[in-house]
Order: sequence, then C-alpha cells, then structure tokens
Amino acid sequence: MSRRVLVIEDQEDNRRIVRDLLTSADYEVIEAETGEAGVAMAETARPGLILMDIQLPGIDGYEATRRIKANPALHHIPIIVITSYALSGDDVKAFDAGCDDYLAKPYDPFALLAKIRERLP
Repeated sequence: MSRRVLVIEDQEDNRRIVRDLLTSADYEVIEAETGEAGVAMAETARPGLILMDIQLPGIDGYEATRRIKANPALHHIPIIVITSYALSGDDVKAFDAGCDDYLAKPYDPFALLAKIRERLP
C-alpha cells in the first residue's frame, strides 16, 4: 500500500502544517487546492489515503468525496475529513458522503497521525 497522502485543502498554512507533520513521519505528501483538482489528482496519483477539507473552492469536500467514492478504481482509498466546518450534524454529512473518518479543526497532530496510521500503516 502506498504511503502517499493526498491533502485536499485550499489554505496554504493548513497544507504546510499537514505537510510538515506527515513528511516528518515518512509519508509522501501530494496536494490539491480545489475539490476538482483533488478528484483529478486522486485519479492520476492513486494515493494510499486522502485528507479532505470541506470548504473548498468549486465543488466542496462532500461532493469531491462522493466523486472519489463513486469511482470503482478509487472507492477503496480511505478519506479522512479534516475541517473547521464542524457544526452539529456535519460529521454525519461527511460520513453520508463516504468519508471514512472525521476530525474537527483545531486538532491534535498526534490524533491525526493516529487516524492516518490506523488506515495507512
């Protein structure tokens, strides 16, 4: 299984934090800034895991997750939603869209690494 993680996040600061965390744990990180770009990158790069923001330009993280999970070649890739859009019921929406796990910002970096390691040893 690939140790490549696709980070779909529009905020550079958030991508940098995740990039630094994951590269220090020997994961390869690839990035997309929009939902559409994330879906396209998932199709071409075939990551082992996807970290998905919800509030994205263009299609949101829910729709990007639905598109990835609808693709038979990609549906097995675990998707962890990481979002500051954490109102009551948003986790349910994320799971309904097909995500495999959910983490609200701000998050504990060790909690994120633990979730990643559960799905991508």
